[in-house]
Amino acid sequence: MKMRSLVSRHASFLLCLTALSACAVGPDFHRPDLPKNAAYEGQPLTATAGHGVAGATVPQQFQPGVDIPGQWWTVFGNPSLNALVDQALANNQSLRAMQQGLKSAWEQRRIEGAGLYPTLSASFNPTRNKTSKVYSPVPNSNVWLYNVHTAQLNIGYVPDLWGGTRRAIEAAGAQADLQKFQLEATALTMISDLVNATIEEATIRAEIDATNELIRSQRAVLKTVTAEQGIGNASRQDMAQQLASVAQLEATLPGLSLQLAQTRDQMAVLVGVTPNTPLPEFRLEQFTLPKTLPVSLPADLLNQRPDIRAAQAQIQSASAQIGVAIANRLPNVQLSATPAQAVGVMSDFFKPGYGNWTIAATVMQPIFQGGSLLHAERQARDNLLQANETYKATVLSAIQDVADSLHAVTFDADALKADEDLLKATTQSMTIARGQLRLGDVSELVLLQAQQTDAQARLAYVQAEGARFSDSVGLFQSLGGGWWNRNDMGMTPAAQKALGKSLVPW
Repeated sequence: MKMRSLVSRHASFLLCLTALSACAVGPDFHRPDLPKNAAYEGQPLTATAGHGVAGATVPQQFQPGVDIPGQWWTVFGNPSLNALVDQALANNQSLRAMQQGLKSAWEQRRIEGAGLYPTLSASFNPTRNKTSKVYSPVPNSNVWLYNVHTAQLNIGYVPDLWGGTRRAIEAAGAQADLQKFQLEATALTMISDLVNATIEEATIRAEIDATNELIRSQRAVLKTVTAEQGIGNASRQDMAQQLASVAQLEATLPGLSLQLAQTRDQMAVLVGVTPNTPLPEFRLEQFTLPKTLPVSLPADLLNQRPDIRAAQAQIQSASAQIGVAIANRLPNVQLSATPAQAVGVMSDFFKPGYGNWTIAATVMQPIFQGGSLLHAERQARDNLLQANETYKATVLSAIQDVADSLHAVTFDADALKADEDLLKATTQSMTIARGQLRLGDVSELVLLQAQQTDAQARLAYVQAEGARFSDSVGLFQSLGGGWWNRNDMGMTPAAQKALGKSLVPW
């Protein structure tokens, strides 16, 4: 009867521990809601300007709710660009560093997960002992000089009564998610910077070509003005002004060459090589503007933007840390067992009669810690409030980024259309001037001035052309860049699951 009562009490105690272990103190994670009536623009999206000509003058249609491809840069139809991005994804040192950092964060989660398991350690302690004859106890085997060999296991277990360990695992997992989305942000920034760098290189090369054409035109004007000044039809002031105009244009070439060199240096570093490594050259005619552009709904940004997901992970980590802080203020139980054998000679190991063991349970309750545990909980709650506000600001900034990108796509298309119309007009004017010159209706100076105006219009056109390509890149980047449709982790999905989900000790 007594044994049954004892078993019943032990069973009740274990059931109580199990019930307590099923709960976890502290608030559960909750993601703040999207701002009400969130939208990018007050008016429905409409197609951009364009004439349907190949290159940068095609009209672009917006497709709301369409998924973003993982390899979105392929829409520009440039095989050299595709190869360069693949090389960067494989070799970029910053991305590879973030991949290792993610592995480290996942390992930290598993370190916290070790608290769910009992601890087990073994020790062996051989000693040589001499007991004084003045002591009353009879020495070992009636010998005052003797050996003792002790082999012992130390078993410990701390039940997760209040869920503090599970909250610590949750916090570590959230920090790993933070590292993951920082990695995705690094990959997205690297890809976008590289694509923009190739477009910038192509634009600069077009600007250099247009500037050289403008310089040739201005030099021809200078030659004509010089001749006119020689026969008295132009003043020295006219010739001096034309000289200054030529010199001013020539002064812009070193700056453009510097931008080109620095852009290629940036490309090399993004790809993970030194600046002296040969890289393909890019020109605007190698790019094709995508005719359709995906536009995710504002609600989709909560899952697509790496910075929003990182801010969300910060909220979850801060929320879990409150649970850890509360659990540290509550009583806890530590269970331990130390089975052992102590023998005088090694041959007696594992023989009956030499075993000894201890089973213990310790209940601890913090009473006074100078207020540190209370203030740690308050700090954790303040951190959660901060993380929530940071998240809301990040969401608003993301919506602004998309709205800005949509505006840039729309208005830069209008700008390119205007520059295209201007270029057509200056080209037509130059053609008319050539015809009038053949008929003797105008002087050669009029034709050269028309050529100069046409070259200036061409320079503005290529700058607007490059802007349209960059605007499309900016839109893909602001929508999250489709990271969920590609693998930036540097490891297989199976390895990611084993490291990021499992809490098995091996």
